[in-house]
Amino acid sequence: MTHAVPVRFNDSQLQALDRLVAEGVGETRSAVIRNAVDRLAESTERDRLGQMIADSYRRQPQSAEDGEMALANGIAMVEAEPW
Repeated sequence: MTHAVPVRFNDSQLQALDRLVAEGVGETRSAVIRNAVDRLAESTERDRLGQMIADSYRRQPQSAEDGEMALANGIAMVEAEPW
């Protein structure tokens, strides 16, 4: 189900939107706008998750033992590959 959302653009925004349609980013202005909203939402979510991970490491920093364990696990995984 879709919903109409009235929105206003200035001349330069409308020109940019039309250029994006002409370049094939979307078949219509609406498609380009939906694509932009999807990308912004995805980017915002990635930023939020990244901030959560960074905050977690600030609250509980990685120890030298954690690093050694990660390296050992990485080596074991590579060695287990049937190259």
